[in-house]
Amino acid sequence: MMSSDHLTCGWLQQLLLVLLKFCLAFAGPLRPLNGTECTAKGPASYILVFTGHWSPQAFPKQYPLFRPPAQWSKLLAVSHNRHFRLWEEGAHASAGVQSFAEVGVTVELMKTAKEARKRRTVGAMYRTAGIPNGIGHSSTELLIQPRSSLMSLMVKMIPSPDWFVGVDSLNLCEGSQWKQEVTIDLQPYDAGTDSGFTFSSPNFPTSPPENITKITSQMPNHPANSFYYPRLQDLPPIASIKITRQSRSPDRQTPMSNHILPNSISPQRFSVTPLDCEVSLWSSWGLCLGPCSRGGVRHRTRYILLRPANAGTPCPELEEQAECVPHSCMKLQ
Repeated sequence: MMSSDHLTCGWLQQLLLVLLKFCLAFAGPLRPLNGTECTAKGPASYILVFTGHWSPQAFPKQYPLFRPPAQWSKLLAVSHNRHFRLWEEGAHASAGVQSFAEVGVTVELMKTAKEARKRRTVGAMYRTAGIPNGIGHSSTELLIQPRSSLMSLMVKMIPSPDWFVGVDSLNLCEGSQWKQEVTIDLQPYDAGTDSGFTFSSPNFPTSPPENITKITSQMPNHPANSFYYPRLQDLPPIASIKITRQSRSPDRQTPMSNHILPNSISPQRFSVTPLDCEVSLWSSWGLCLGPCSRGGVRHRTRYILLRPANAGTPCPELEEQAECVPHSCMKLQ
């Protein structure tokens, strides 16, 4: 005769089987996230042009002029599918992202991408040379396969604590069609691993590390921040990318070299950003020399913290005087 334990076990197995069939019936077939599946026939060739707009006119506050001057690191781009992320806003930076965002080293990122390529989640990796100025161009040719139609990239801002610009999982394919052209304005991001506020801040590790966040004209909300422009609703684009599909002809075998700007791509021009004057707090009132009842005055001063630029609000008076009051008088001997 069958024991009660066996009966209970069999009943539970049947219940689990019924629940599993019920869930599968209502779940439907699995679909790719965000419609990232590409059904295009064959690969697509693109020219990627990165353009830096980091100028003293657009970003006058604490603009780096030397040691080192404003410049861009090498660009690192990866084609991949939905199972890989180079970086992601709101997530913690990987060791490779931290190393690249802080010191511009790509070794860890390239190692991670190569391991992902073995798992077929990454298609190819691309790099361009750095740009020695805040304004300039770099470019490279991409060959994107349907199985890895997403593209992510990063470029470090130099100098900066851990700031970079980038693109996360841009899909160059829509269903069965490759996109012909994509242009994206780029904003700075904070990798969340260094707590420096200015371009030239010394190394100050963030402990514990924070998530990757976008830097705006008012976040971080601190006057010392190099991107703090309270008069602006949005920062002007500090860089941009333009990705243009190319027709691949058998007679064109030489890939496009860095810093060559295609004729179809012209630099964007942005209006200048006004920078208001910033001054310190007033000093204490000085003592008076002279009669307190008449003619005696006292002084206080303040100094300029940040000079105005690009038609920003001019600096106010730096010295102020007022009549003496009895308790602040000093009698001459």
